[in-house]
Amino acid sequence: MIPNSIKEQISAIVGAENYDDYKTGRLVYSFDATPNFQSMPDAVVSPRNTDEISRILKICNSSGIPIVPRGSGTNLCAGTCPTEGGIVLLFKYMNSILEIDEENLTITVQPGVITLDMINAVEAKGLFYPPDPSSMKISTIGGNINENSGGLRGLKYGVTRDYVMALEIVLANGDIMRTGGKLAKDVAGYDFTRLFVGSEGTLGIITEATLKLIPLPETKKTMLALYEDLEAAATTVSKIIANKIIPTTLEFLDQPTLKVVEAYAQIGLPTDVQAVLLIEQDGPQEIVDRDMQLMAEICQSERAISVQVAQTEAEAEALRTARRSALSALARLKPTTILEDATVPRSEIANMVKAINEIASKHNVSICTFGHAGDGNLHPTCPTDARDKDEMERVEKAFAEIFEKAIELGGTITGEHGVGIMKAPYLELKLGKEGMAAMKAVKAAFDPNNIMNPGKVIAKDSRKRVVVTK
Repeated sequence: MIPNSIKEQISAIVGAENYDDYKTGRLVYSFDATPNFQSMPDAVVSPRNTDEISRILKICNSSGIPIVPRGSGTNLCAGTCPTEGGIVLLFKYMNSILEIDEENLTITVQPGVITLDMINAVEAKGLFYPPDPSSMKISTIGGNINENSGGLRGLKYGVTRDYVMALEIVLANGDIMRTGGKLAKDVAGYDFTRLFVGSEGTLGIITEATLKLIPLPETKKTMLALYEDLEAAATTVSKIIANKIIPTTLEFLDQPTLKVVEAYAQIGLPTDVQAVLLIEQDGPQEIVDRDMQLMAEICQSERAISVQVAQTEAEAEALRTARRSALSALARLKPTTILEDATVPRSEIANMVKAINEIASKHNVSICTFGHAGDGNLHPTCPTDARDKDEMERVEKAFAEIFEKAIELGGTITGEHGVGIMKAPYLELKLGKEGMAAMKAVKAAFDPNNIMNPGKVIAKDSRKRVVVTK
């Protein structure tokens, strides 16, 4: 409960209409896209500018009130679930594209801008912002930066981090800091820009971002390769990269995922094969044609039973849309859908896929696997029911083994979904005690009173998928 004196101070800053502590208003922001996590915030506040955020943080810092910045709530690690109450900070007023600089190839935006709206705005000028999370129709740039979001084009173009050039950040004590700039080179001091990308709101509030743009590719082609053997599909991925071809997109879907996605999208995807690879290349016409021919030959040499190139952009877009809808399709199967994010080196994809299937069988759970095979980022997904305690316990054990296997193969516990609460207890597997100690030191330096999205990234206790209510 926030004291009335604090409520009055914050309401005076943002206006009474932008301070909501009614139960119905708070309920919407008590959960995000992560299954089985819910906790009511004490209030939902919608500031209009950086100065208002600065003043709010000064009050909260001196009063020990938690602050949780929130975009559209599409994240899958419970990163925006206010598990310790406090204030959820919305950016519905801070949703402007401030500048598209065609001379420096940058765009400057506020955190509430919808990702796809920004992509469309720059493409209208013949420019390109490559990161394309599956949630881009509704996710915000601020959320993408906080989670360091990836997407289907991550193999060739990288993730959000690779396009963030400058940030405006409000620190826990209310100070306003600027990092980076419109510079091709800048090695002055610590790289605070990179530190804040992926920090999940635990170090400060991002209020403005300058992002790198590149020229829009001249052309692109999309191809679908079908396999009767999972490992053949996985080894194809490694062989394509080994042949020094970096496609824009190199996606993997196993048969259970294919069946569900086709039932959902109804675009004619094959469901009688064990796996498919969705492959796309972009760039100059002659390079795209050459790479697609070479990749088709590699697929065939690795026992693909069919290799088909989309004949129209509409057909290609249908394939991309079907892949992006995998989670939505799987979510129709059972009341609870747990989508995870295990990443391994490309050379270990076949071993990881095999391990996922063995682990699912061992624990008698259903796991569908799809993901960004080109960068080793797989999404094992389990349709289940949180009310079935026995099954949920088996699901927990299965995913714990999947994370351990990913680490064993030289991988990590998350490639793009973030840590939040869900992965926090597993983070030490990746970083070790020394790494965790360094992270805690950074957190304490920026947020000594622990008001910035507390309980996220750095675990307090063992991982549990339970509904937390306040």
